[in-house]
Amino acid sequence: MAELPGPHNAITDVPGIRVGHHERIGDGWATGTTVVLAPNGATPAVDTRGGAPGTRETSALEPSALVQRVHGVCLSGGSAYGLAAADGVMRWLGEHGIGLQVGARPDQVVPVVPGAVLFDLPLSEWGNRPDAEFGYSACAAASDGAVAMGCVGAGTGATAGALKGGIGTASAVVTGGCTVGVLLAMNACGEAVDLATGLPWGASSELAGEFGITAPDTAEVDAARERLRPDPEKLNTTIGVVATDARLDKAECQRLAIAAHDGLARAVRPAHTMYDGDTFFVMATGERELPTGDPHQYRTAETRPRELDRLCAAISDAVTRAVVHAMLTARPLSGRPAYRELYPSALRGAPK
Repeated sequence: MAELPGPHNAITDVPGIRVGHHERIGDGWATGTTVVLAPNGATPAVDTRGGAPGTRETSALEPSALVQRVHGVCLSGGSAYGLAAADGVMRWLGEHGIGLQVGARPDQVVPVVPGAVLFDLPLSEWGNRPDAEFGYSACAAASDGAVAMGCVGAGTGATAGALKGGIGTASAVVTGGCTVGVLLAMNACGEAVDLATGLPWGASSELAGEFGITAPDTAEVDAARERLRPDPEKLNTTIGVVATDARLDKAECQRLAIAAHDGLARAVRPAHTMYDGDTFFVMATGERELPTGDPHQYRTAETRPRELDRLCAAISDAVTRAVVHAMLTARPLSGRPAYRELYPSALRGAPK
């Protein structure tokens, strides 16, 4: 379905999308916030599959709701406390005149900023969690360039099963010209790595040699199994944003959000548990028309659903790939081991 990653292999390959991180590490801190901004607005949607979500403004994204455009999504650590980070995102956007116009003056705007949080409290001292200043600082750092991955932003205190998690991102240019991108904070109750082989479950989704990993040495696999002690009852949550430059309505965006969870289920085992609050947002910037396709190929004039399915398939794959990138770039933190620490032989050919 997808030909190649975009130039950055990141969500910022979608025109009009910017990403910023802010985190604190050390002195009892291991948490942060990530923002995905669409200053010109984007058509939104959301889908939640986990049993323990922590979210903000999700009702406004329903296809039947009034809101048709959002201007940013806030992903944060700190569990429910971290929802406060979105206040800083609103403040930054409001200061820049970005939002829903509700008055005659340019500054009379209300930014629409949905968000979700993940549970990372055990990696910080109690009381150390993101607030509005985290969201504001993440906005100030946002750019449309390469996106830092691993222990940054909302992925700073993230864990994935028995291993350290983090931020991952990936993109793809779909046949026909539309671009899709994913950014997620990998923080799952389930395992993203097959402990029997030492390879990520999603390794086979590699596109254009992006991972560069091989099966790790047997000795490393055996040692890792001895060291790792999964805790099936800890609280987690993988949260993320899907973006595309396709022009879609809210109901079509909803289909993309659903497809994102398919990619997560391929990369994490188990996914969507009662201890996760897995949530994906969608932002469609609308800069490209969805390709009409070839009606003779499809044997029907209703080609738009077929083309939408192509986007969904590419997004599912991109989510799986983003999970792998999060695992490969994470580093040990607060006593939680990382993939690169336990399986160094697997990374001999990986990009530095």
